[in-house]
Amino acid sequence: MKIGVVSDTHNNQRNVREIVRLFNCANVAHVFHTGDITRANTLELFRDLNAPLSGVYGNNDVERIELNKIAMTCGFEFHDPPLARELNGKRIVVVHDPRDLSDELTSSADLALHGHTHLLRIEDSNNLTIFNPGECAGHMKGFNAIGIVDLESLSPSLLKF
Repeated sequence: MKIGVVSDTHNNQRNVREIVRLFNCANVAHVFHTGDITRANTLELFRDLNAPLSGVYGNNDVERIELNKIAMTCGFEFHDPPLARELNGKRIVVVHDPRDLSDELTSSADLALHGHTHLLRIEDSNNLTIFNPGECAGHMKGFNAIGIVDLESLSPSLLKF
């Protein structure tokens, strides 16, 4: 089973359209957003995903009433971090800020996802994979990325665009 990971879309609607296309082409089973969507109309663009979308809000998601309305209308699951899910026998923890990845939160997790830094992070430690696909809201073609994680092997990879 493959999941998609995206973070810090920061209202870049052109990039979000491409992100949705890439996830659909990759046939991911679920997509996790690690926060900083920014605007409700940007979240609405994820409606075209062929997979469920879950996520957490980030520090720039201040339009909570509007974001919550769109999430509810589209059937997305979004709330304040942390988000914990089990998929394919793997426990996944999602936060926005990596400083929220406490030992208590990650002690029984297999995969921890975060955003906030806009920097790629792939780290394996004590049976835990920590992943942030990095920047996806930039304007320079080829420097943006989203992530795919194979839950069988817990191996993250990047799709650059």
